[in-house]
Amino acid sequence: MNPLDRRRVLAGLGATPLAGCATFPGSGRPESIVWRFGDLASIDAPLTIEGAPRPVAGPASLPVGALHFDGVDDALFIGQHPLAGAATFAFEAVFRPDGGATEQRWLHLQADEDVIPGQAPVGTRFLFEIRVYGDEWALDAFVKGPTYNQTLLFPDRRHPVGRWHHVAQTYDGTTYRSFVNGELQGEAVVAFTPQGPGRASVGTRINRVNYFNGAIAEARFTRRFLRPDQFTGVDPA
Repeated sequence: MNPLDRRRVLAGLGATPLAGCATFPGSGRPESIVWRFGDLASIDAPLTIEGAPRPVAGPASLPVGALHFDGVDDALFIGQHPLAGAATFAFEAVFRPDGGATEQRWLHLQADEDVIPGQAPVGTRFLFEIRVYGDEWALDAFVKGPTYNQTLLFPDRRHPVGRWHHVAQTYDGTTYRSFVNGELQGEAVVAFTPQGPGRASVGTRINRVNYFNGAIAEARFTRRFLRPDQFTGVDPA
């Protein structure tokens, strides 16, 4: 497959509802949203591509493939915050870090804010980041809002680069947790409150710093708490 065009704007791509989307009974609001980066039509939101992310093979359990980001200027910008309004959540992704810079921020959900004149914005957001240590990496999951500001980063819990991994951050109404391949990395009690609508970036932080070197196959956003045995089921091997 050829590399994707630079700065191609795909507003409205994926207008067809996802076949795998579940819906809260009677609410009309999806319980879960799935973005498959080997099939950009699965992203039912305005999408802008920067740089030249390259289609690559994904894990065997995801035949639609993945996108590779070069760690320099490849990124997607999506006009949707899939967890807006969620009081509890499970935020999952399947990705393959390929090493490189120490700090890489590769999946960012940012809530829009009405900033009061004279005051700094809160910066309400979710982040998946990694810290790279040679041929290993550690997960950095982060959530921030008006009543919470919590990082889950444990540098002694490292994993090999160059392989597919499943990562998750969850909130059950009391405790914020992070996981790699279904194993708990850490947890903290957080006074989380739902975030508002906003936007997302993939392959970089939303202000275009700390680009990601590696591939991303899927992100899944569920508007309720899930246990590890309820995660996506994607085998990252």
